[in-house]
Parts: sequence; structure tokens; C-alpha cells
Amino acid sequence: MTIDIDGPIQVNDGPLKPSEYAQLVPSDPAAVPMEELRRRLKDDGYLYLKGLLPREDVLAARRAYFSYLEPSGVLKPGSDPVDGIFDASKDVTEFPGIGVGRLEDMAPQAQEFVSRALSAHAQPWYAQDLCKHPVLLEFMARFTGWGTERTLPLERTLLRNNIPQAKAIGVHYDQIFLRYGEPTSVTVWVPMGDVDLRGGGLIYLEGGHILGKQFEDEFTTKAKASGLSDEEAKSAFNRNMLSSGVLTDGPAAFGREHGRRWLVTGYEAGDVVLHTTYMIHASTINNDKNHVIRLATDLRFVDSSRPWDEVGS
Repeated sequence: MTIDIDGPIQVNDGPLKPSEYAQLVPSDPAAVPMEELRRRLKDDGYLYLKGLLPREDVLAARRAYFSYLEPSGVLKPGSDPVDGIFDASKDVTEFPGIGVGRLEDMAPQAQEFVSRALSAHAQPWYAQDLCKHPVLLEFMARFTGWGTERTLPLERTLLRNNIPQAKAIGVHYDQIFLRYGEPTSVTVWVPMGDVDLRGGGLIYLEGGHILGKQFEDEFTTKAKASGLSDEEAKSAFNRNMLSSGVLTDGPAAFGREHGRRWLVTGYEAGDVVLHTTYMIHASTINNDKNHVIRLATDLRFVDSSRPWDEVGS
């Protein structure tokens, strides 16, 4: 299936050809039986749920976030913070992403931007109101079958802004970051606002959960055959990643190498995507024509009765 869009879908290593992407398939959580939703996650590696969260609650968190970042100068003067419009008169490099360098080495404006982006994780409108939204907690407890007592949202979350034309997220799967626990965690990706098809949203590799598990199994087999302990194998695997923890920065070449398409879509506030810990994903370059900053977060859930990655929590 091909998708008609106004312009190419760009990733870090260039545009994706129309034959190299297809539509991410949505599911209606109010209409599809729970057993079928579970089957879709298991078979496809992802579950794209339309309108699971109240739109107004997601937009309230978005407004609070950009109001919090506004003193850094990132927003277009006079614009409404909830719109998250980037001040396109400024250089994108003035507003670096979290983890791209040491804070003390940055210019004052960049320092304020990154400091506020980091401290936003602890603000109640995010850490409590969004991350622990009762609709999400109740759904995850039922969907996983873990129940309210065992369904644990990890405190470590990944709240990311994606400024137009900035470098996108590279190719990875989440077990890379949660290797000190069983591979049973579920990630919930929450777009905090509408995201245009070309606006920097997540993309998923078709059958990527199978390939991710294959990568992990092959490396584990080689590591054990060489005499490494489990702990040594975890460390060795991590050293084989790029410094950012990803498999590669280039989704286009990666998809071609493995003969798989990328699954893409536009998102609306209230949508969420669940994916398994081995599901390979990345993001596109934000080419939103209105200079909208993409804002989203990764929330991860584990079964507290089983071993989970407390090191990375």
C-alpha cells in the first residue's frame, strides 16, 4: 500500500522511496475486542490505538510544556504555546536535543533550553497528569493482564521535542536500553499533539520485532560461545551500538539492507502506539510546513512481579 503525500518522507540518510514505506494500521480501542488487540501487538510488534487518551488532557500537557520552554526563545514570538511553533528565524543548532553534549559546553540559550527540557520530566503536569493518566493505567492493567497491583510504569521516561530540520531518532529497539530485565516490557509512545505525516513522528519497521529478536539471539549465542558471562555479554552488546545506543542513524539504508518497508502515519493528540521491546523503530525528519515542533514521550510498563530493569528505571 502506498501513501500520497505532499513531498517526500525524509529520514537521517535521505528520502524514503514510495516503495519503501506503507501505512501504519490503526486500531480502535473502543471497538476491537481486547483479545484481538493483544493478538495484533504479538503478531505485528506494534498496536496503534486511535484516541485512547482524552485529547484535551494531552493538549493541556502540551500547553504546559511549551509554556515552560518559552523563556528559552524556542517559540515563534506571539504564538500560542499549545501550537508549539518554532521560531524559524533562529538556527536549529541553538536548541540541541537532550544528550547531545555537556550542558556546561553549550551557549547560554542552549543551556536554558536543554535544562528546561530535562526538568520538564519532573513537573506534575507531565510526571503525574500525563504519565500516570488513569485512562492509560487502567487500559494497560487490563491489556497486559497484569492487573492494577502488578502493572508498574517506570519512572524513567523519554520526553522529547523534535524541532523542524533537527536530526531524527536513529534505528533501535527498546531492549537495548532495558537489558538488565526480562524482555517483557511494553512501551507506550504518546504523541503530545497532532503530528503531520511529515512532522517527525515514529516509524516502525515492518516485521521489526522479529528482526530485533533475531539480532539479540544471534549476539547472545556468539557471546556465550566465546565464554562471556551474562553480565559480560550485556556490556559487550552495548559496546556494539553507536554512542547514542542505536543500531544505526540511517533508516533508509537499514530498510533496504533488510528488505523491509517502514510503516508511517500522521498522529493526533490522544493517539498512542504500544510496541514490544524488540520492535525496531526510528523517526522521520520533522518537515512540518508550519514549523510545528513535534513533542512526544516514551512510557514503559513492566510486570512488577517479574525481574525488570531497575538499573535503567
